[in-house]
Order: sequence, then structure tokens, then C-alpha cells
Amino acid sequence: DAVDPPGSWTDVLSPHGWVDVEEVGGVTHWRRPGKETGISATTNFGGMDLLYVFSTATPFDVGKWYARRAAHAVLNHGDNAPEAALGVAAKGGGHSRAARWPAPLGEAGRYGLAGEIVAAIEPHTEADPAAVLIQLLVSVGNVVGRTPHFTAESDRHYPNLYTALIGVTAKGRKGSSWGHIPRLFALAKGQRKVGFVSSSGVDPLSLNVSSGLSSGEGLIWSVRDAITTGKDKGPGVMDKRLVVLESEFASPLRVMERDGNTLSPVIRHAWDSGDLATLTKNSPARATGAHISIIGHVTKDELLRELNRTETANGFANRFLWICVRRSKVLPEGGNLTDDVLQPLADRLAKAIRAAQRIGRMERDADARTLWRTVYTDLSEGKPGLLGAVIARAEAQVMRLACIYALLDESTEIRKVHLEAALEVWRYAEDSARFIFGDALGDTVADDILRALRAAGSAGMTRTEIRDLFGRNRKGQDMERALNTLADLGLATYVAEPTEGRTTERWYAVTTAA
Repeated sequence: DAVDPPGSWTDVLSPHGWVDVEEVGGVTHWRRPGKETGISATTNFGGMDLLYVFSTATPFDVGKWYARRAAHAVLNHGDNAPEAALGVAAKGGGHSRAARWPAPLGEAGRYGLAGEIVAAIEPHTEADPAAVLIQLLVSVGNVVGRTPHFTAESDRHYPNLYTALIGVTAKGRKGSSWGHIPRLFALAKGQRKVGFVSSSGVDPLSLNVSSGLSSGEGLIWSVRDAITTGKDKGPGVMDKRLVVLESEFASPLRVMERDGNTLSPVIRHAWDSGDLATLTKNSPARATGAHISIIGHVTKDELLRELNRTETANGFANRFLWICVRRSKVLPEGGNLTDDVLQPLADRLAKAIRAAQRIGRMERDADARTLWRTVYTDLSEGKPGLLGAVIARAEAQVMRLACIYALLDESTEIRKVHLEAALEVWRYAEDSARFIFGDALGDTVADDILRALRAAGSAGMTRTEIRDLFGRNRKGQDMERALNTLADLGLATYVAEPTEGRTTERWYAVTTAA
């Protein structure tokens, strides 16, 4: 039953109690067994003959795409699904594990005032709504400052976020996705003029924006404390809130590779706390209580070229929310979003920000705590490879997002709906990271073997053929470790083949989920 491909999604899902609810625009909506209302999954989204599941109460992994054979294997073979799917692949079937573009941001992520603002802007921009939303959330999290916070064990977290918008090409409309944000905040202040607001004073509604990341010392200087001695003696910066907008994010990534450059550790410390300093002898500047957020725009090729393994491994990458963005529509005449449409939303935003700045410690309410217990294990469980390295701060990222949604509701508590909104944004960010970084393991031997096994397809490779990949220049223990890693992660398996001599192992790449 693993070998013969199911004829349709009805053949795969209906025998297991799944209900075909409706078809909308060629996309079929499914409801899982045991559920009386709502939608649990879709098939054929974007014309792809794949299953995407939203519900955690199924044997499928949320956030993955499944071909019919792979879904059939999960439903009929349980824990042996990888081996069952391999049986299909051996007959020329199966589906690639290549990551796909994230499914669109769901309604949960468009909750509340943030969702209403995105809905108002969306018809008038070619930008991806995910880009508008995440930059709005980053900006709100910065403007509310460091009074609202939540505590995880002994660590205090504030609502400052880092994000990078990733386009496949330079035409992803990353820049146009930002333009409406400062306009909205200008209206919130009762100003009609759009532009960056000076950080010389402390205005509760100021969106202080700068650019030009080049050194840790420079970043500290932009939010410095007063300097009381030396040639740099002078007053400090009164407003410690700062959004760093880098429209060419590849540039600071290149800068960080220079010997002695302090940008990466300062950026990391700014996410963790607001107290910044370097050990550079000639830089007396320090910053306390700094509240720094970062928005970067970059293409996928630039990112993969410039983000080296060190920055991936040292925690720089996992402090960012990686968001895939692309052009959402074509507007030859541009949009026509008037101030009259934005002003009521801007007024509500101003009211929410002022209320947020009076809120201190935030905690989850009872329903949110119940949901948190359900999702915490998956969020906190480490994942292998480069992907695992860049999403390793999932719990903290989700809670920072949830705080911002709660603050926009003028709520002192994080409710279930706020956590659900944050989880949907995180789902999109994790799927984006998967699309960007793929399933590379960071082990060059394992990665090379996996690529070769996938290329070999149903023919597989013997251990001798695998060893010959490296011209026999790799130690046997390196190859053994790599094969064990691939097997442990469910990425590869082998079949024992009897020969006239000793038994031979033939290895295959496992193709379970797209």
C-alpha cells in the first residue's frame, strides 16, 4: 500500500474521517476527524497538489507540505511513515523535501488593530502584507519602549524585535512595504508631514529611525549616555528608542566579517538587554536602557552569500525574524490610500501606545497559559542544522510578538488570541527560514552525502559509492558519523542487500514531506 500512489486526496483523507468542506478558487478545505466546525487543512493551494495542515491535533506536522504519497504513508503507517514513503520513492514516486514558499499569513496573524491597519493598506500597495505587518509590529514594539515587559525565568524581555525581509529578487517590493509605516506614526502624532522623526527629544509617539550600521561603536553612539570626561565629553541621547532601517542589509553583514568589527556582538546584546559597551580603548561611549529594533531588506542570494556560518552559530541569526516577501499585485497607477482612511487607525494606535507605556510586567492569562503549555515543547525543542540555529529563540520571539498584540489591545495581560496571533506570525517566520536556509545540517560530509543520495533517487548508493564521493579522502569515522546523523534525523535510511560475500548496505534519501 505504500507503493501504489493514491488516486486523489479524497482517497487519501476520507477513509480516515477527514471531511471535504468546500472548494474555493480551486483550493479544497478539509476538516479533521473529531472536529465539528472550522477548517483544519487545505489541498491544492497555489495550484500545488499538496496538503497543508493547520491543526496540531493530527498526525501531521504543522507547517509542512505533504505530497499524496507522503500523507498516505503518515495516515497508514504511523511511526514507519519514512520507510513507507521510501517504498514509494523506490518506484519513482515520492516528493522532494525542498522547502517551498510559506503559505500566506493566516487570519490569526491579522488579529486586532494591526490586522485592520494591514487591511487598510493592502489594496493600495504592491508590497507583501506580511512585510507591512511585521514592520508595523517592529515599529510598535519600539515606540512603546521598555516599560512593558515579560519575564522568562530570570531574563526580562522587552518588545523590541529584529526582522529581515527576504525577497527572491530585488523586485520584492521590500522598500514600498515600509513607506506607509512612518506615515501612520506621523498621523498618530497629528502631523501631516511624512518623514523620519528626530531623536533629540522624548516624544511618546516618536518613531525614531536611522540607518547605516557599520560598527558596534557607531550603534552605541546613536543611543549613548552622557560622557563626562575626555574629548568626547557631552550630553547623552535622551530618547533611547531607535529603529535601524537597513534597505541594503547585505552591507552590514559584510562589515561584520572584518577583523575587530564589533557590530555583531553589540547587535546581539542590544536584543538581550539595553546596556551596551565595547572594550575598544578609544570608544568611551556606553548606553543604558537602550531600546533598539532592526529592520533589514535583502535578497535571498545576498543573504546566503553574506551571512557566514559564524553569525549563524553565534546567535546573531536567531535574534531575527526572517520573513519571505514578494510582490503581491500589480498597481500600474499606484495606490490611493488617503489620510482620511488612515487617521482613525492612527488615532487608535496613538491611544494604544500611550496606554502601553503605562504597563509594566505582562503575564499570560489562564487560557493563554493553557495554550502555551501545549505549544511550548515544540517551540523549545531544538532542530538540527542551519535551520535549527536560526530559529533557536522561538519561545522568546513568540512571546515578544504576543506582548505587542496585547499592547495594541490596551491589555495588561496576554490573552489566548494574542498568543495565537504571535504563533501564526512565528509560523510564517519559521516557514520563511525553512525556505531560505533549507535543511542543510551544517555538517559538510552529511550535506554532501544527502545531496548525492537525493540525486541518486530510487537507485540509492552503496557505502562504497558514498565513500567514492570524497575520493576516499574522508576518514571512515567521518562518513559513519554523517550516515548516522542522516538516519537519526529521518533523512536517509538503508536496505541490507545480500551478496556472495558480506551483506551490503544500500542507502536512500527519505522523502516524506515537501
